[in-house]
Amino acid sequence: MIDLYTWKTPNGRKISIMLEEVGLAYTVHPVDIGKNEQFDPAFLAFSPNNRIPAIIDRDGPDGNPLSVFESGAILLYLAEKTGKLLPTEIRGRVAVTEWLMWQMGGVGPMFGQAHHFRRFAPEQVPYGIERYTKEATRLYGVLDRQLAKGTGYVVGDYSIADIAIFPWTQTHEWQGVDLAHFPAVVAWRERMLARPAVIKGLAVPE
Repeated sequence: MIDLYTWKTPNGRKISIMLEEVGLAYTVHPVDIGKNEQFDPAFLAFSPNNRIPAIIDRDGPDGNPLSVFESGAILLYLAEKTGKLLPTEIRGRVAVTEWLMWQMGGVGPMFGQAHHFRRFAPEQVPYGIERYTKEATRLYGVLDRQLAKGTGYVVGDYSIADIAIFPWTQTHEWQGVDLAHFPAVVAWRERMLARPAVIKGLAVPE
């Protein structure tokens, strides 16, 4: 059984989608970041960066509970635990890991900044809006070119790279990006939204 500590954010939804895809039983523990519940000392005990998501695997690899924080680390852990959605051969594994890191180092931070400056900043900052909207648009271009290579998914078969990136594209309007300019992304999103596990994962927490 997995204890999932999460909220209604792209990073949180990565893990609920992953858990649905690999078929692991899990219990949802909502952490309302709007109420600063991520600063609760009990949560900080296993998520020291006070960010969701985090998990506690009650059936850890040595038979004892194991906690994991940071969404990329959680995806890798669950893929390795189940032997799913991460290639075992080195070339495929490296390729998937590259795109996972691309999401962690580029898409997440840059799209998050676009969200902030376009929707949540207490005052309009034209420089910030322009900078992060342009960077979000550039990153969609990178993704579109990769998807246009024709494998159907980000790299090779469906993998944790797709799961990591997809939830961030759910808020493309917040990033000021018109997906009509990125047809390969549009087609990929349709494939993702046709997956039952993705639909179920997006609904967590209720």
